[in-house]
Amino acid sequence: MTITRSILLFVVAALAEIGGAWLVWQGIREHRGVLWIVGGVLALGAYGFVATFQPDPSFGRILAAYGGIFVAGSLLWGVLVDGFRPDRWDVAGALVCLVGVALIMYAPRG
Repeated sequence: MTITRSILLFVVAALAEIGGAWLVWQGIREHRGVLWIVGGVLALGAYGFVATFQPDPSFGRILAAYGGIFVAGSLLWGVLVDGFRPDRWDVAGALVCLVGVALIMYAPRG
């Protein structure tokens, strides 16, 4: 159950951070306005709170592992929201990052 909770928290954190960055991008680069930027800033703030609910007590470990989630999630966001088509190297890199997440977060320690 702890691993499932951790993965769900990573997914929620990714949605908040990637979604927030996307909203700021839309507000500034696509000239959608201040409300988009404010929404993005709020979502980015929410990301910071979500990360604190991870069961592991190590900030460095959580943030390092989240980096891999961010990489894979960003590519997936691009596919689903922006019509981005990753090439095989994008996919391979994201898979390497996800393996890194698994090693950092869920490898047995003793």
